[in-house]
Amino acid sequence: MLRSICFCLIVALTCPAIGRADEKETVKIAGGKVLATKPAEWKTIQPKMQMIEHEFVAPADAQPADAARITIMQAAGSIDANIDRWIAQFEGSKKSDAKIEELDIAGCKVHMVDITGTFVQKMGGPFAPGPTESFKDYRMLSAIIETKNEGKIFVKMTGPNATVEKLADGMKKMIQEIQLPQ
Repeated sequence: MLRSICFCLIVALTCPAIGRADEKETVKIAGGKVLATKPAEWKTIQPKMQMIEHEFVAPADAQPADAARITIMQAAGSIDANIDRWIAQFEGSKKSDAKIEELDIAGCKVHMVDITGTFVQKMGGPFAPGPTESFKDYRMLSAIIETKNEGKIFVKMTGPNATVEKLADGMKKMIQEIQLPQ
């Protein structure tokens, strides 16, 4: 028994980590032409829609009602139209309710949008008709990254305000450290 415990400790201390929460994971976007480091507390899940390139839930161990959903995808449309659409997903919100800032990161113009309120989600996605579900005290922290050669990339985190608050710095750091390898 003692030999088994010692063996397990040696293996745990000397073998590389597999799926550990503190392990850095590179997320390849736009066919690997844009790279980002996923925050450790994000758990990779199967995207719910085909147009989403990467999807995560965070924190990894959260109950569904307390978790944030994070999506990364390439998208089209004007910057203003997309920001307006995101703001419109919050009941009664207007542009002045959102904190919007423009940054220059890795040679890309990045539009950060931060809004809190009652989030109204369409069950089939933002463009689908049909029933909606409302979530009070929700927050969306999102970025539109305008690349020179790969178009626009959206990174969007939506969830309970308290959860997004805890995860906001990790997402901002990921955005600030994006790379466009040559």
